Amino acid sequence: MIGRAIGSGFAAARDFLARGLLRLGVPPNAITLLGGALTGGAGVCFALGASGRFAWSLRPGAGPSAFLLLAGGLLLLSAACDMLDGAVARLGGRKTEFGGFLDSTLDRFSDFAVYAGLALYYAWAPPRANLTFLLLAMLAFFNAFLISYTKARAEDFIESCRVGFWQRGERTAAVLIATFAHNIPALLVQQAFLPALTVWRRVSHTRGEIRAKADPAARQAKNRTLGALQIWRHPKGTLGYDVTVAANIAWLIFAPIPATDVLRRWLGA
Repeated sequence: MIGRAIGSGFAAARDFLARGLLRLGVPPNAITLLGGALTGGAGVCFALGASGRFAWSLRPGAGPSAFLLLAGGLLLLSAACDMLDGAVARLGGRKTEFGGFLDSTLDRFSDFAVYAGLALYYAWAPPRANLTFLLLAMLAFFNAFLISYTKARAEDFIESCRVGFWQRGERTAAVLIATFAHNIPALLVQQAFLPALTVWRRVSHTRGEIRAKADPAARQAKNRTLGALQIWRHPKGTLGYDVTVAANIAWLIFAPIPATDVLRRWLGA
């Protein structure tokens, strides 16, 4: 599959760079901290220059925001750190419990930094705050937080809860694509709603696993026909997953979402 081939290429490049960092004696926790700092800088750039225009604008003088492009560059470096810290720890035999804790904690900070920056941009967007996209930014962060929380809490009761399409890698890729496509409105609409389905799936999965643990006979038979049609539930490395990824990328690049403040209009403010 296309996704599997791309993933293998990224893994090979990641491990090559990780071995170079090991030779330089760079500790994995330092890479983790650097990644968090870079994402914080990206959040500041979003606050200063996230654009409300949709992608590929043909209006004269409607070039990309320098702050938005800088945010994208910082996020790329941060994503590289996010991949490299674990690889350095694994290849160098330096995995620690605190390292895993630090990495997970800074992941939550990174989610906050991105959406707080976007929320601030729409809070002071001229000529007045855009309440609609401010709310969408808050919902997007809420979804990102709940996806992480439900997994962490569920694994106090069941062995694993890694189900759902919108894992951290997919969410990070969505932010990067929308940033370079200059289509932040499409990102906020997507992330305010679709990741909530992953939250629901994790809640539902955990409920089913807890019930089955208490009473194995209570485990319901899966509807294979329905499962085949729900391509967004297919695992990585399958055609269904690749199609879902392609559809979401197309939305982020081409969806013409104007930054209209619908909420303010409804409220009559």
